[in-house]
Amino acid sequence: MKTESQIIDNITELLHRIIDYTERRRDVLTRNIFDYSCDGYCPQDLPETEFARRMTEAVSEHVRSERLLFCDSDHIQFHTGGGFDIQPVPDAKADDLLRRNVHDYLKLQIQKLSENLMNNRIAAELLRHQQQRHSAYSCGKMKEN
Repeated sequence: MKTESQIIDNITELLHRIIDYTERRRDVLTRNIFDYSCDGYCPQDLPETEFARRMTEAVSEHVRSERLLFCDSDHIQFHTGGGFDIQPVPDAKADDLLRRNVHDYLKLQIQKLSENLMNNRIAAELLRHQQQRHSAYSCGKMKEN
């Protein structure tokens, strides 16, 4: 039987990973803006689809077995205890755009940063809401005892 506490902890862990991902991606995208004029610079990004797929698989496993299971992939390695390593990948589309039109390249990077910031804020707000629910649940359990 699922307990409220287990569900909250699993969702909390997932949200922490999403926030960590968006913070790391912000750093990569920011570097794309500041370093684009360096000789031979190749824009990078974090593998969005790969990360999203891993999070979707973890949620599916949670639905099936009431546990989160994070599986490694080519560019992402998960660690016990909540951490993970993720390697940036070359962004061929951005690189092509940089060679053709710097203004459009910078607009693309800013657009990606804006989208990433929105994802970070959504995850942070959901985490705040989860923590409030967890606190309310914990207080309710303590009053019952």
